[in-house]
Amino acid sequence: MTTKRNIKIVNIIGARPNIMKIAPLVEEMKKHRRIEPLLVHTGQHYDAGMSDVFFRELSIPRPDYNLGVGSGPCEKQIAEMVRRLETALVKESPDIVFVYGDTNSTLAGALASERLDIPLAHVEAGLRSFNRAMPEEANRVKTDRMSNILFCPTRTAVENLRREGITKGVYLVGDVMLDMLARYAKEAKRSRILARLGLKNGGYYLATVHRAGNTDDVRRLKALMRAFDKLDKTVVFPAHPRTAKAIVCNGIKVGDNIALIKPVSYFDMLALEMGAAAILTDSGGVQKEAAFFKVPCVTLRDETEWVETVKSGWNILTGVSEAKIDRALAKFARCRPRTRTYPRTAGSAHKMLQIALKFMKGRE
Repeated sequence: MTTKRNIKIVNIIGARPNIMKIAPLVEEMKKHRRIEPLLVHTGQHYDAGMSDVFFRELSIPRPDYNLGVGSGPCEKQIAEMVRRLETALVKESPDIVFVYGDTNSTLAGALASERLDIPLAHVEAGLRSFNRAMPEEANRVKTDRMSNILFCPTRTAVENLRREGITKGVYLVGDVMLDMLARYAKEAKRSRILARLGLKNGGYYLATVHRAGNTDDVRRLKALMRAFDKLDKTVVFPAHPRTAKAIVCNGIKVGDNIALIKPVSYFDMLALEMGAAAILTDSGGVQKEAAFFKVPCVTLRDETEWVETVKSGWNILTGVSEAKIDRALAKFARCRPRTRTYPRTAGSAHKMLQIALKFMKGRE
């Protein structure tokens, strides 16, 4: 009598947004006795405030591999990730690889899997900002074209893929990050970060800036810091390591109205979002979280892959224009939207795993 072997699923992560998305999926995988989930961390985010703290808070198992790639020029970083990922994947010989989002680790995982002919599932497939100058956009497009299973969070994402001629293996499963918010919002409300920072609900703005288009362009970063300093409420600014380095290296003034702090934990970040009068961000995930919590959002970009947040009225695109930022905040101050927020679809982690198991069964 032949004993069925375990199904080995490798989850490749490397940055904070990836880590957020794996928590419900790994938990779902652990419910199945025959599934062996493995975590491979590329080391793209090696700062403890951008990685370690999230494993502790969300009770995610420690990575089985930490490749320690670290930072560096984009092409060199991805090439080194692929090299080290291939070594780990050859050793483990997984049945399928899961990659998440649109980071360099996402693309590196896709490239390594394709080269080794390992089936690939992309969580958060089909998103498009249509700005090819964004590294994240290139990562998304390339990863989708290499994926066997494309897990789409929205109908817009499905339609984007259809227009590109990708219809096979495409599934509308909902947004795994919203599963996270629904689960952890109550716990985040117990955070004491507002008290620690001397803040009151609705008495501050929250800002995050980490996209290369804003941090690597001194003109844009200076414009944002000037705009923040002139706002009518204190701007609490948890600075991504890349952003903090850019501010220091370029001698950019941090005005008295800006409370520049180190990166915060997941629960503390959610608490800051829920308590803010408005959020100013270039992060895709934060745009969704703001809409989920019904907190006005000003996106410091000229486009977004999360178009539903804009259509709902809870998100306004301003780029780095001080005038546009002021107008957006004034509009929200006059009247908050009454429309529904970002679409919520629960249970997406369970749906994704069932689809993956069915796919692998079809390959036996």
